[in-house]
Amino acid sequence: MGNSNRGFILTSDLREISGQTCLEFWLSSADGPIKVTTTPQQGVFFISQQDAAQAKDILATSQISCQINALALKRFDQQPVSALYFSRAKQVYAAKERLRVHGITCYEADIRLADRYLMERFIYASVDFRGTKQSTAKYPNYTQSQLKPAQYTPSFSVLSIDIECSEKGELYSIGFASSTYQAVFMIGDNQQSPDFIQWVADEKALLQCFIAAIQTQDPDIIIGWNVVNFDFRLLIERAQLYNLKLTLGRGGEAVYWRDAPNEVNQGYISMPGRVVIDGIDALKTATYQFASFSLEFVAQALLGKGKLTDDVDDRLAKIKHDFVHNKVKLAQYNLQDCQLVLEIFEHTKMLDFLTLRSQLTGLELNRVGGSVAAFVNLYLPKLHRAGYISPNRPVDGGLASPGGYVMTSTPGLYRNVLVLDFKSLYPSIIRTFKIDPLGLVEGLRAPNDGIQGFKGAVFSREQHFLPDIITSLWQQRDTAKRDKDAARSQAIKILMNSFYGVLGSGGCPFYDTRLASSITLRGHEIMQTTATWVESMGYKVIYGDTDSIFVWLGDEMQAQQGFEVGLQLQQSINQRWHEQIAEQHQVENFLEIEFETQFNRFLMPTIRGSELGSKKRYAGLKRRQGEEDELVFKGLESVRSDWTPMAKTFQLALYQKVFTGQEVSAYIQQFVAQIRTGELDEHLVYRKRIRRPLAQYVKNIPPHVKAARLADEQNEQLGKPLRYQHKGQIAYVITLNGAQPIEYQSCSLDYEHYIEKQIKPIAESILPFIGVSFTDITSAQLGLF
Repeated sequence: MGNSNRGFILTSDLREISGQTCLEFWLSSADGPIKVTTTPQQGVFFISQQDAAQAKDILATSQISCQINALALKRFDQQPVSALYFSRAKQVYAAKERLRVHGITCYEADIRLADRYLMERFIYASVDFRGTKQSTAKYPNYTQSQLKPAQYTPSFSVLSIDIECSEKGELYSIGFASSTYQAVFMIGDNQQSPDFIQWVADEKALLQCFIAAIQTQDPDIIIGWNVVNFDFRLLIERAQLYNLKLTLGRGGEAVYWRDAPNEVNQGYISMPGRVVIDGIDALKTATYQFASFSLEFVAQALLGKGKLTDDVDDRLAKIKHDFVHNKVKLAQYNLQDCQLVLEIFEHTKMLDFLTLRSQLTGLELNRVGGSVAAFVNLYLPKLHRAGYISPNRPVDGGLASPGGYVMTSTPGLYRNVLVLDFKSLYPSIIRTFKIDPLGLVEGLRAPNDGIQGFKGAVFSREQHFLPDIITSLWQQRDTAKRDKDAARSQAIKILMNSFYGVLGSGGCPFYDTRLASSITLRGHEIMQTTATWVESMGYKVIYGDTDSIFVWLGDEMQAQQGFEVGLQLQQSINQRWHEQIAEQHQVENFLEIEFETQFNRFLMPTIRGSELGSKKRYAGLKRRQGEEDELVFKGLESVRSDWTPMAKTFQLALYQKVFTGQEVSAYIQQFVAQIRTGELDEHLVYRKRIRRPLAQYVKNIPPHVKAARLADEQNEQLGKPLRYQHKGQIAYVITLNGAQPIEYQSCSLDYEHYIEKQIKPIAESILPFIGVSFTDITSAQLGLF
């Protein structure tokens, strides 16, 4: 064996070598990309020992070579298991199918060989490896390698790409941008142009230049906007027309495309040695939320700038026009899109976040979602060492578990409301009450010594893994927050908070309704008990939601006094939980409530058309030390993407006036008058996402779908591409003739619709609490009184 080396895993693949399966890993290292191939690895899954003899006969009859060994491992029901070992990957798939046909249950049969290899060695993205170095390859190449965990922080080479094309998918240009390189390959005759433009004769030449550019620039990571399901999908389709293979892998391999099951126009792409990361998927993984995930919207929101075009609503037509009449302008637009994606990744430190997620969980950099896979990676190797194998996912998808606690609210307009939040409530419950799959198995075996859960659950005090995993993550997050490492802190927070959902998901092999219920129902108990304690101290709890309680101190209390009460409540509640949990359960308490917010004014509205208090909807004027009070909305119109800009403007101003004690009648009358005179027309546009293909809307046709159909009918008549058939976002207005797309508006706006459906509901959510009637105000304006 050669010297030890370190790197970060980019991709993994199976390789058949001399009739045996090896694993091939491409790494990013301090010396550049490295290919590492392991010694031969055996595929494995498990069956019950009682099925071993029958399985041996079935596989022998099917001529599937296999070694079956009885193990000391067992199922959760204490039944012993045997392992089936295979030298080739295709034997694993064939064996699973044959045994399934004969009614033999296989366990852990869906775990990829590469994932098992890494998790059983506790390797999470960063590796230390030893192997035999081959000197003839383009890149350093190590064979007969062995890998072990390491601490290594990679420095990636990144290339942003973007394509421009016609409505039929014919390529016009391909743009590239990195920290050291920018170029646009454009189809067309050579002409005077900026140096970054390179002219090519036709589409085939464009694709060949694209392949050459990727190999020359040699990025670890390729990024873009909808880069997988648009750019690469189209590039693969266009290459097939010319019998070209997109040989973009570091070993010269062609890209591999796999359609996503049950998804239209969705798929996955892989290429050995390179990772493709879509900007939209990455932002969603990091829990970013935007009204629209278009590049224009996100760039404006994060960077304060957008795309180089002045025609947002018919951008495709503009691109086509520029390709014919102004190719240089199109190239500049193409390059700007590449640069915007680069800047978004830099601004959000997205690669830092994804790298840390991989180092925490072993998930691939480009993995979308993956909460279950992350949990399995962390949990399963520990479970094996405790003598158990994983159960299988429930065949029926599992039963729904109870949700978080939501208290019926007491509607009203208040002064002096405090919000106290339990810090990471569900992870704290898991730590405190030892909620854990293994802990449930062992707790039920010795229930008299365990910690009581819910729905018949009992958890072992000693045998568990998840509480310790969370403790380690918690400590790491505290360190990250102290170091102001936002990317690490966010990655850990998302991971910790995912554990409850995983345990309650039918897609997880450790699903058990007793696990999830012992978290959520314990949360209900904690919230209800905490509210009772607060009220026993003389204060009113007006609302509670999952991990927060809202406490009204009375209208006369001064700000500083309210702040002091908040700290007193925090200290008192924490002390009482410490004492009660020690007394009732004899465990260490990790619950911690924090005094988080003080509202000067606070509105808890009613449910529309009812006197009952609403849930998950409120607004308030938040006190901030030494700064202006901040207006906060939750679940109300200003934070909803399907309300018009006009409605949001009205709500912000109206609530501000009410909260600060200003007169509102004149403002409402003036605002309604501005709507009716057309002064606010440009702010009356709805923008709504079409979630399904248009053809799937049959019975109830919502306004945005009607507008989209009208738009595409007009597009078809004018010979333009149909824009809305397969999802998308539509901008539309409500006219006297119903919903119409803004690009084909033919009727006058229905101002009364906007007053009745947008302004009135907002006004009526708050005006009754100050004894004012929206109807009286607007009727007086029309001279009806």
